[in-house]
Amino acid sequence: MDNRSFPWETIVLATRNKGKIREFEQMLAGYAASIQTVEHYPGLPEVEEDGDTFEANAIKKAETICAATGQAALADDSGLEVDALNGMPGVYSARFAGQNANDEANNKKLISLVRDLPPGQRHAKFVAVLALAAPGEKTMVVRGECEGEIVLFPSGEGGFGYDPYFFLPEFGKTMAELSAKEKNKISHRGKAIRKLESILRGRCI
Repeated sequence: MDNRSFPWETIVLATRNKGKIREFEQMLAGYAASIQTVEHYPGLPEVEEDGDTFEANAIKKAETICAATGQAALADDSGLEVDALNGMPGVYSARFAGQNANDEANNKKLISLVRDLPPGQRHAKFVAVLALAAPGEKTMVVRGECEGEIVLFPSGEGGFGYDPYFFLPEFGKTMAELSAKEKNKISHRGKAIRKLESILRGRCI
């Protein structure tokens, strides 16, 4: 990664999700900048994700944290869309089974809804929308997607969220069975990061 493509000394990750933080830190490791989290700034407001699109939620989080810290802020809103469920859980992916639901509860609800569908009707995609807000600048927004299908039984110890149930036919593995390097190369979040990198490089040419 080209360090010159990053125009700010500090970027704050506008999330408390440890899985997302870990993946962002891996993917942004090449930048010569301080990658911080909201934990570095006690007292920051909790951002209610009340938008009806990934874009709306990501922009709200990034701009709120940017305004509160005075630093560039990178936010992610992401989730799983299942065709047979009319795109659900979508923006409700993190709270599919309830406001305080954990991964286990969300996955249990997902599988209960697709259990009776044949494999060919369990197509799904992961979606990640990143918003990067910086003081005095227009917020940048990018989207990445990764297609696969839902399997009824979990496999793999990596990743988080719905990863153990998200099967990638071209790999013959679930997302949770991929190494971190493999996942970051093909995942929805990895694709979105690379789009953002392209924009940032273009700014510095």
